[in-house]
This record gives sequence, structure tokens and C-alpha cells, in this order.
Amino acid sequence: MSKEINLFTIGFTKKSAEQFFETLLKSGVRKIIDTRLNNVSQLAGFTKRKDLEYFLQKIGNIEYIHILDLAPTKDILDAYKKNGGDWETYEKQFLNLIAQRQIEKTVTPEILDCGCLLCSEPKPHHCHRRLVAEYLKDKWGNVKICHL
Repeated sequence: MSKEINLFTIGFTKKSAEQFFETLLKSGVRKIIDTRLNNVSQLAGFTKRKDLEYFLQKIGNIEYIHILDLAPTKDILDAYKKNGGDWETYEKQFLNLIAQRQIEKTVTPEILDCGCLLCSEPKPHHCHRRLVAEYLKDKWGNVKICHL
């Protein structure tokens, strides 16, 4: 692949709606790629699926798509979040999962270019959105990652 893909990532936790949307607008994001397993929880606040779709369109003409293949399974997520699992185990399980799903074949560069992977974690360090971005960069080689 030759054209560089600009891929952003963002988490909504610990951000106000103003901070969240201003960050997206200033970065030039054209679409949000929701990587959450559950995007309708009350805990999601302004990022509940229907609300987020509406706000993105009205505030910045930003497209919204939800790609479950980029989300962890409930078992993997619960083992880490609810049962106090360690990050290294979660990372290994999630990377195995996206490799089995062959996300590099099911998600196209066109979908991801100027897109932003969304999840809840405030920072990318212990977050699956970073793992997705790095996995695709490793597979495709032409992905420029920017964590917002």
C-alpha cells in the first residue's frame, strides 16, 4: 500500500462533551469508528450510540460507524475489567482475537483513513484501540497513528 492512512484514537472518559468534540474537530477527523462492545450503556453519557451519531453529524458532519470486530469479546473484557485481570493477559488475548478475525482483511484502509477509533479509556496505554491501531500498522505498514 502506498497512500499513508491517518488513523486517530480517542477515549471519552474524563472528557467533557466540549473537550471531546473540539478535539475531534481540531484534528480533522471525518469519521468515528466505535470499537466498543457495548455502546448503549448509561455510563457512556453523551457517547451512547444514537446520541453520539446525532452530535457528530450536527457538530462536525462526522460519520459514525460501529465495528464489533474491533471490540473485545465479553469474556476477555470481563476477565480484565470485572475480575481484576492483568493487562499483559488481556493484551495477548485481544491480539490473538483480532488476528483470528483477520481484521486487516475485513476493515479497509478507506474506512480508516481520517477515522478515529473510539473507546472509553481516557488514555491509549491500556486500551484495545491502541492495540487495533498498532496491529493494523504492523499489517499494512502505512498507518500513521495519532492518539487524541
